[in-house]
Amino acid sequence: MTPPPEIRNICCIGAGYVGGPTMAVIADRCPQIQINVVDLNESRIAAWNEKDLSKLPVYEPGLDEVVARARGRNLYFSTEVNAAISTADMIFISVNTPTKTKGLGSGQASDLRWVEACARQVALHAQGHTIVVEKSTLPVRTAETIQAILQAAQQPSTNKPQRSFVVLSNPEFLAEGTAISDLESPDRVLIGGEDDEAINALASIYNQWVPTKKILRTNLWSSELSKLTANAFLAQRISSINSIAAICEVTGGDVREVSMAIGADSRIGKKFLNSGPGFGGSCFKKDILNLVYLCKHFGLPEVADYWQNVVTLNTWQQTRIAQLIVKRLFGTVTGKRLAIFGFAFKADTNDTREAPAINIALELLEEGAQLAIYDPQVKSNQIEIDLQLPATSCPDIKAGQTRAALNGEGTWWISNSVEEAATGSDAILILTEWDAFKNLNWNNIAPKMRQPAWVFDTRSVVNPQEVRSTGLKLWRVGDGAS
Repeated sequence: MTPPPEIRNICCIGAGYVGGPTMAVIADRCPQIQINVVDLNESRIAAWNEKDLSKLPVYEPGLDEVVARARGRNLYFSTEVNAAISTADMIFISVNTPTKTKGLGSGQASDLRWVEACARQVALHAQGHTIVVEKSTLPVRTAETIQAILQAAQQPSTNKPQRSFVVLSNPEFLAEGTAISDLESPDRVLIGGEDDEAINALASIYNQWVPTKKILRTNLWSSELSKLTANAFLAQRISSINSIAAICEVTGGDVREVSMAIGADSRIGKKFLNSGPGFGGSCFKKDILNLVYLCKHFGLPEVADYWQNVVTLNTWQQTRIAQLIVKRLFGTVTGKRLAIFGFAFKADTNDTREAPAINIALELLEEGAQLAIYDPQVKSNQIEIDLQLPATSCPDIKAGQTRAALNGEGTWWISNSVEEAATGSDAILILTEWDAFKNLNWNNIAPKMRQPAWVFDTRSVVNPQEVRSTGLKLWRVGDGAS
């Protein structure tokens, strides 16, 4: 096996949900390597450098402890992108690759403008031999684009010393909420590439804490496709069980019992069989749509349609839940106060990208609802961005329903606790499975609500007997008895 070159300095371009935690764990486990995480977003970098670790821009259990051990020792956050590139032996590209909103491939293809910009910046400022690692989720054969840009920079010049580049693919397989444990004890680490020396260099870093048998090696294209495929398969399971939940509700079945029965089959397994309001996060929808675009591009329309339906059913599930809430509340939510418990797309994260709560809230706002939103980690300014509607102040309950509310003007505001959100509400919607929502004092909450009142549990976190014993009506996703 080709001995790996020694990596002394790593630069990661992108200080988001992937770049920040990943580099923090590598720095923690490899104190001999200096790691510079760079980003042009000054406020984000300032947040990573906050003395108060509770103010880090990414909320992940355990992240603050990892950052505390490594920051200032061999982990640094900066906006000095060019300087970090020039001193790096290895550069990770970990920037956002959202779905295109216009132009060729709009609505399906990934927008690679930031990846290309990074490649060009690396081409301008890198020195000597540099290993460039794709960390962002990318379409298959994106490495060709990066390689073409870097190869042009390798051409001999009278003004610059000779430089060389190798491109590797090292996709992340992190679940938000468990990202630190996923990084510290991964199921696998995937490295795709054609250069054994570069692959060994990256593998030697992970080998500081990851067993060799868990480090998988493939070619570049298999590595890029593996990331898209992994997310597509996981999302497919969620859409599949949500389709069965709808059947359970009309036949008298219980999707939790169905999930338990099929999950006991070792060929299927029990993971990702929890019915809910649909999948969210930065990757699932984006990666499936990317896969759809690729299939259409390469003349596979039937395959494209198959994966498109996974996304279509996911959106349908959210619309179905919103419409069901309206029907249960006497056919209208205009002017009614609804408490939303949880806005993040899943528990233990402050990420709201593609959160099911967004679509459900928008549907209810369109119906004229007044939403009291409580989430332990998501801030008001983020919800304003997601709903594209500024927050209002909490209306005075004693004043009753205002003329504006009854005229159908949907509004929302932030609540500081579940009790505050529930006060005066006609219904509670549990949209994120935060642990705190699993042990609520319903005897305390029920009297604060306007009767008759409902609890809509889209995450199956409440105890049905405890809720119903207070006189509250309960609907649970996939429960034919609701």
